[in-house]
Amino acid sequence: MPKKIFIVIAAYNEEKRIGKVLSDLKKKRYKNIVVVDDGSSDNTYEVAKKKKVHVLRHLINRGQGAALKTGIDFALEKKADIIVTYDADGQFLAKDIKEVVKPIKKGIVDVTLGSRFLGNVVNIPTLKKVALKIGIFVVHILYKIDVTDSQCGFRAFSNDAAKKIEINADRMEHAGQILHEIMINKLKYKEIPITVIYDNYSLKKGQSWKNSIKLGIKMLFKRFGR
Repeated sequence: MPKKIFIVIAAYNEEKRIGKVLSDLKKKRYKNIVVVDDGSSDNTYEVAKKKKVHVLRHLINRGQGAALKTGIDFALEKKADIIVTYDADGQFLAKDIKEVVKPIKKGIVDVTLGSRFLGNVVNIPTLKKVALKIGIFVVHILYKIDVTDSQCGFRAFSNDAAKKIEINADRMEHAGQILHEIMINKLKYKEIPITVIYDNYSLKKGQSWKNSIKLGIKMLFKRFGR
């Protein structure tokens, strides 16, 4: 039987991009799309609603981790077989979803993780690239899990994996927490090459390289600073 795939998108003040992102997904015939408007102060909610997708709303901005948890929980309630997490700022390509979900469809792994460094990364600033590489090292120290891209938001989970992975880090720490959950639950995972495109809009919206380094330091202190 065909797998029921849900795409979960956390969106905060993305009225300028969310419409195109949703249109691109629909062109690839993805019907089960969940947008979680994370307390936006612009028209993100209204733009998404016009695209006739599932739109959930946080009354206040809680962070990307919390928004993804809301969307994943909703997808599980709807009996999703595979859940894909996807960004709202237009950095990802809808055509890559097919390859990201393929190993889960075949029952080879429980989780797939998109990797811009195995695939193609366009216009990435040097300092951001350095910060992301440092993140790989930090994740290895903290969780003993080897990946080439520790902060990529393009992932896919089987239904069983999504039920096992606990996300209680509301903000950007959720990326490391997901990797930790993969390790402690002994889930099979595989990295998949994807394309990530940076432009002025996505760089302004995304996490800065300074914040990425601060996050890594915070994670290290949280684990070893007691």
